[in-house]
Amino acid sequence: MIISHEKLLFPFVAIIIGSYFFFIGLTEAKAFLGPLVTAIILALLLIPLGNLLEKGPLNRSLASLVSTILLFIFSLGVFALISLQIKNFVDDWDKITETMKPKIEQLTTFIYEHTPVSKENFEKYKEDNDIGSMVTTMDSGKRAFNFFNSVMSFISNYLLTFIYIFFLLNYRSRFKKFILKLFSDEKKEEVKEIITETAHIGQYYLRGKLILILLLAVFYSIGLGISGVNNFILISIIASFLTLIPYIGNIIGMALAVFFGYLTQGETGILIGIILTFTIVQFIESYILEPFVVGGKVDIHPFFVILAIILGNMVWGILGMILAIPVLGILNVIFNHIPAMKPFGYLLSTDNKDRN
Repeated sequence: MIISHEKLLFPFVAIIIGSYFFFIGLTEAKAFLGPLVTAIILALLLIPLGNLLEKGPLNRSLASLVSTILLFIFSLGVFALISLQIKNFVDDWDKITETMKPKIEQLTTFIYEHTPVSKENFEKYKEDNDIGSMVTTMDSGKRAFNFFNSVMSFISNYLLTFIYIFFLLNYRSRFKKFILKLFSDEKKEEVKEIITETAHIGQYYLRGKLILILLLAVFYSIGLGISGVNNFILISIIASFLTLIPYIGNIIGMALAVFFGYLTQGETGILIGIILTFTIVQFIESYILEPFVVGGKVDIHPFFVILAIILGNMVWGILGMILAIPVLGILNVIFNHIPAMKPFGYLLSTDNKDRN
């Protein structure tokens, strides 16, 4: 039986239009959904700790509260460490700019001599796109208000995320029963299996990533410290957290180390040390730490990992890039348990058994 082009065209167009408005809706709902999805992923990470605390004298409410407070204290510690390093960086800013000035001049000279860009064209471009004058002409009160608004928005979302985490942990049984009530008795066992597997994927992935970030921060600090990089602790922490963004994060981390290490100090030995540090540590991460610490819990093909990162960035920015992988892993588990969606689960997974 041959299906007419008209019958194929309608669902194809409907899928494209529906997807477009779906992602537009996600983008517009970032302020609401961003903290909620983040809280769901982090709550999955805290479930084993909550279960452990409940075996003692604590009931579920107190165990959920203690788990949430411990995560909150840990996050404050990370922010405090980063803030301290940023303060040191700001204090050295005058020295850094003085060191960078000849490097920037050498770079512009190299560009003029080895590329079609001429000094006249560059000066004309600066005149036509004078960003400095645009910034200075902006009302200072408006800039201060925008900055204050951004800070308050971040703080409110930050605190709201932990409030969500507490309620998700405290009422997780209720949420699970609600999901089960949506399905018939014949489907309940399969739904329970899906819920358990998705929870385990989130827990294993995030727990492994957290351990990996701590180990990478130590290794980067040792390598960059021996290399003589200033503010090496701050650079190491940022580079290790950037590994939450697969592939792209390592490149950005190394670029930051080169920029704040070599360009601000100008010594070739530091550049060699940075390159060796990132090469060795990323080799250890890829072939030793990643397989044993994180493992293959999130079974997603690398091609779709990259697509998910790009799409996550388009929808929710950096937060979307970080959440893309665990969310896609959870969706893949659901796809592999629904007969109609199994082709999509097969497409997303890394199937080493079938090479055809």
